[in-house]
Amino acid sequence: MKIGFFTDSYFPEIDGVTYTIKLWREELERRGHEVYVIYPDGDYEPGDREYPVRSLPNPFYAGYRIPLARRASTLPELDVVHCHGPAPIGILGRYYAWKHDLPTIYTHHTPLEEYFHQSIKLESVAGLLSNCYVPVENAFLRSFDVVTASTERIERDVEHVQLPVGIDMDFFRPTAEDWYPDRTVIGYSGRLSMEKNVSEILRAAEELPAYDFVVVGEGPYRDSLERKAPDNVELRDFLPREELPTFYSSIDTFVTASTADTLGLSTLEANACGTPVAATDAPPFDRTIGPDNGERFAYGDLDSMVEAIETCLATDRETRAAVERYSVGYTMEHLDQLYHNVPLSRDEAPAEVETPWGISEEERTRGD
Repeated sequence: MKIGFFTDSYFPEIDGVTYTIKLWREELERRGHEVYVIYPDGDYEPGDREYPVRSLPNPFYAGYRIPLARRASTLPELDVVHCHGPAPIGILGRYYAWKHDLPTIYTHHTPLEEYFHQSIKLESVAGLLSNCYVPVENAFLRSFDVVTASTERIERDVEHVQLPVGIDMDFFRPTAEDWYPDRTVIGYSGRLSMEKNVSEILRAAEELPAYDFVVVGEGPYRDSLERKAPDNVELRDFLPREELPTFYSSIDTFVTASTADTLGLSTLEANACGTPVAATDAPPFDRTIGPDNGERFAYGDLDSMVEAIETCLATDRETRAAVERYSVGYTMEHLDQLYHNVPLSRDEAPAEVETPWGISEEERTRGD
């Protein structure tokens, strides 16, 4: 099949969506499909089957761009449209599908309303925009034949198929190389932005001066974090992807205080490399992080966070086995099934796909 990925997040920007697009494209093409990526242009040279859309710098969120327009007639002929966001290029993908009467899939990656409070100084205005935005996105999502998300909860009023983005288990595995052989290191990797709450990690570092903390990433809060970081915290730029397995394998515990992840891919990647995770007791970690692969703590409760970190350090766990079900192989198997079963018309019943990530009826009944 000829599959069009329409995404507002792509290289050279580095984030979870960008790497998901790259991984899914590689896996689908290995299965014989052709995947075309339509994305905002930037300081990146397009390769085969990559179609940039003219765009401008984003004054509200550094590193991302605001796409302008590209005629649908300049895009290749596709068999299915798969949109990865509700911004201009996602809208372009939906228009292209409408114009050519193609089946459509939407993958929900990011709760964009969480970012308004970071980009807009006036809290009242940010709150108003957030309240207005979600109903608009709900309406947009309902126009697709199938909506997927990494967990069974996406905070959107739409039916969806649970489809985790998937971990490359062959790539993310324990390494023999150890960057910190004589140190106890707590690590984090991800964007340094408001919703990631990296300042909470700095608070934990102050309470645990005997350990070293290594924070890897870039983002709008980096300067502020550098000013506040205690002496036992090292801030590093984003690592090349090929170095991430070594980083995850070298640290003794991965910690995140994020409250806005849809799956928390970096936490599962760390688990795949044999490292336990201390994470906030909030979605999605209340589903993905448990006794087999880490500990959860109450957000904002410093004592709880410190206890979770120290418990991870003191306990052996088979973390890789715990996240095997999130292997990208399972994801691609079910995504491939979706592409072949998605209805050609919105008048038909939605495609149904059985997945290994659902919750039991017992869990659903008791509301765990």
